Amino acid sequence: MNVGECYIAWSGDEDVLEASEHGGVITSLLKFALKSKMVDAVLFVDRRDGSRLGGVLSLVRDADSIRRPPGALHCVTPNIAKFVKNYLDGAFGFKLAVVVKPCDARAIVELAKREQVNRENLLMIGVNCSGTFSPQTFRVMLDRMGVKPEDVVAEEIEDGKLVLFLSNGKTVEEDLEKLEEEGLGRRENCRRCEVKIPRMADLAVGKWGVSDGKASFVEVCSEKGALLLEEASRAGFVRVEPAGESNISERARSEEYYLRLAEAWQKRDFGELREMKPAERLRYWLGEFERCVKCFACRDVCPICYCTDCRLEPERGIVKVGGLPPERMFSLLRIVHVADSCVNCGQCQDVCMAEIPIAKLCHMINKELSEMFNYVPGMSVDEPPPLAFVSDEEARMEDPLLFFTELRGQPAKRR
Repeated sequence: MNVGECYIAWSGDEDVLEASEHGGVITSLLKFALKSKMVDAVLFVDRRDGSRLGGVLSLVRDADSIRRPPGALHCVTPNIAKFVKNYLDGAFGFKLAVVVKPCDARAIVELAKREQVNRENLLMIGVNCSGTFSPQTFRVMLDRMGVKPEDVVAEEIEDGKLVLFLSNGKTVEEDLEKLEEEGLGRRENCRRCEVKIPRMADLAVGKWGVSDGKASFVEVCSEKGALLLEEASRAGFVRVEPAGESNISERARSEEYYLRLAEAWQKRDFGELREMKPAERLRYWLGEFERCVKCFACRDVCPICYCTDCRLEPERGIVKVGGLPPERMFSLLRIVHVADSCVNCGQCQDVCMAEIPIAKLCHMINKELSEMFNYVPGMSVDEPPPLAFVSDEEARMEDPLLFFTELRGQPAKRR
């Protein structure tokens, strides 16, 4: 098996296959990775008491304890990259397999560039993502559709529709675009997201391109991913066959649909703001940040914020103690700090008690920087963050406002 090859795959374990939503490939790959000692532990999102509205991160060292496939949980948005960095010491001391969405994988890549996680010790199994829902919004949608949360056994986002599978065997569906026009539907950052297939992971797994609900489409994205899939297939943990042209084109069609939808949402979200004059736009954002209560939640939850000695702490003297709303530098400094590496995960906006559209501003700035530097964060460990490095050409510039230290061209070190 080689990087770039695509397969249709399903579990070789009949019990896993029967219990799974899309072939149980990820479950069987995790089991094999543990049993074969390719990794020391696996990290994935599991259901909490069987609920579709909640989930927890499970760290497992024994393959036999992975009893059932967790399935697609659209209402769970755990901060996986932050968890690996903060609570698993960045996987510097052991090998870890982790199941990630595109934004999780991109955040891990950005942290790896800053030596906060050990990419060599991480085996990332990525899942395609058409978007996630906040549990609160999902409850409102269920109520609108006349469905009780406990009756939902599975949900899918398929061809622009939210489809609910109920315990009585029936299905209920609603037009996703219509829901989002009414302020419901997916989280805001998911609507704008332009990375639907996690090709920065080692394997990219998903249902797109497979009409049979008992299999998944798998794209090999690295040598490490190729080894895992090949060895698991040889051992009988998974069964694979090459993806056909129809499978590949159907997957590409699904990806393109959500990319077009993301482009439309970006035009809607950013268009009006970009049409404002600079002074008007500044007033708008300063007005939004007037609601800030300086709780530090956006900083603490951001997977890219890793400094142990934060300049925003009162003792550093930049931001004064007390006083609300805080001075402008509090919000603007944090946003600029991660501007070149924001992966649009939306965590900052999720936790903001003042409901400031922080993720929108971060994404707007990041889009501008991406076009300026031809850089998209989180796509490759080999691409340095544009604002953390200085090229030789930039170092020779005579602009007196530019100042570079002897650390020119060197990456940030692990702290």
